[in-house]
Amino acid sequence: MGMNVGSDSTTEDEGIVDINTTPLIDVMLVLLIMLIITIPLQTQSVAIDLPQGNPPPSTEEVPVVTLVVDFDNSITWNGQPVNGEDDLQAHLREIASAQPKPEFHIQPNRLADYKTVIHVMADAQRLGVTQMGIVGQEQFVDQ
Repeated sequence: MGMNVGSDSTTEDEGIVDINTTPLIDVMLVLLIMLIITIPLQTQSVAIDLPQGNPPPSTEEVPVVTLVVDFDNSITWNGQPVNGEDDLQAHLREIASAQPKPEFHIQPNRLADYKTVIHVMADAQRLGVTQMGIVGQEQFVDQ
């Protein structure tokens, strides 16, 4: 067993010029393991049956019924004035039972009472109107 205590070629002022490769190898091994783990996750896919092509447009014309609530809370049904609650409910029952079901458009005036509009919508829902929408909302946008 021998030990090199001092040689003629090295002095105290010279530094070690060898690179420590152990941390580099550790980092490369971690990256390799992460790559091996993530590759199977990327190759898995989900089979989805998507529809092919565009469906043909509907040839059936859907009737539209428009109810207007005016600024003085008067109600018109397709341009005809509605005379009282019973008349309104008769119209709503008629479209609830019609085939094909018409679209029911409510067009409230900006100055109409909220109570009147909600009352009409609640009656329509209670009597079975399913396709209901509020139209003419561009009047409510502040300019």
